[in-house]
Amino acid sequence: MSVAIYPGSFDPITNGHLDIIERGSKIFDRLIVAVLKNPNKKSLFTIEERIEMIRDAVSHLDNVEVDHFSGLLVDFARKRNAKIIIKGLRAVSDFEYELQMALMNKKLYKDIETVFIMTSTKYSFLSSSIVREVASFGGCVKDLVPPAVEEKLREKFTIKG
Repeated sequence: MSVAIYPGSFDPITNGHLDIIERGSKIFDRLIVAVLKNPNKKSLFTIEERIEMIRDAVSHLDNVEVDHFSGLLVDFARKRNAKIIIKGLRAVSDFEYELQMALMNKKLYKDIETVFIMTSTKYSFLSSSIVREVASFGGCVKDLVPPAVEEKLREKFTIKG
């Protein structure tokens, strides 16, 4: 059974992330969306909120589960018996950093492989940070995120004023 991990902060999950998840779920027997819990990074959504939004967005995919981790991704991969890391690439500029990470992960865990999936062109500009910025100024994010995420963003920025 092939087990792959798609790691990220997903703050929030976007339709670009969802595209990678859906495509990855067709390639691997089981796909674990692994939400990074980074105490050094200020997130808009809590880890619990992000997990809930992702679970809602992937509920139609039987072989996808959502979990969280902190520390080294390869340690999480070992614990979950995963040998594959999925990374989405939007542009050539993403590749250099992701290649470095893939090589370091391979050095730390010789059995791990990284699979790069090119984003669909309609999402090549999309990132969580862009979504957060647009939403913070009251812009429409309807076609950028799943419906439940759009609602959560609206709530989050309405509360903040």
